[in-house]
Amino acid sequence: MQTVLLLAPALLVLAAVFVIPLGRLFSLAFTDPAGTWVPFQTLLTSPVYRQVVANTLVVALAVTAICAVLAWPVAYVLSRLKGVWFVIALYGVLFPFWISVLVRTFSWMLLLERNGPLNRMLAGSGMTDGPIALLFNNTGVMIGMVHVLLPYMILPLYSAMTRIDRRLLLASDGLGAGLLDTFRRIYLPLCLPGLAGGATFVFLLSLGFFITPALLGGANAITLSMLIASFVNDRLAWSLAAAGSLALLLIVLLIMGLTAKMLPLEKGMFAK
Repeated sequence: MQTVLLLAPALLVLAAVFVIPLGRLFSLAFTDPAGTWVPFQTLLTSPVYRQVVANTLVVALAVTAICAVLAWPVAYVLSRLKGVWFVIALYGVLFPFWISVLVRTFSWMLLLERNGPLNRMLAGSGMTDGPIALLFNNTGVMIGMVHVLLPYMILPLYSAMTRIDRRLLLASDGLGAGLLDTFRRIYLPLCLPGLAGGATFVFLLSLGFFITPALLGGANAITLSMLIASFVNDRLAWSLAAAGSLALLLIVLLIMGLTAKMLPLEKGMFAK
């Protein structure tokens, strides 16, 4: 009884802030005047909506892959640094967390525009004949999202790398294994929990990202979160918005369930 009373305030807050609003939102998906399953049928049968879902998944997968490639060397360097150099490098990774995503996205808009510094540099170096389209397409969206989400990949990888017993690498070298064999058979498998945890984290965040795709992609690179916002703000189609939100939530829960079954959360995120 005492346990129930102690948990009651937290449970009431969770119910008021999360459970009741979500229940109300999802009830809208099944109470459309046209029919219970009409919103879901509309999302499934419309080629435009299917393309939006496919584009969301493609962008999320691409951002996850790019983050993994870029995060690996950064995490490795962090795992080898000591003292003041480690502090400086770590602050370099964590510093973006202190800056608003909106501010960073607006900064990328200035950098990627047709007359921006990046296009001027490419044209001045002779790499391009003129300005290239880096805004209002998937290219700009992925650049902005990678910048925001990269630390979420670096930190789990760094955690996994710091927990590797260096004596295993020395033993592999002593037994005659080459650098590539040591990486393939020892270092990479021991880093996989951190890599898998970071990839899951980045992928799930990419699925629901809104600000960066909306500003850097616009109408030419619509994602599912942008589509849901359009249903609410432009069309006032609450049932479609609720159906899209429910579909996104189910995708996230499915991915989390598969990840939790293959890789325990504490190993994926903290690589113990």
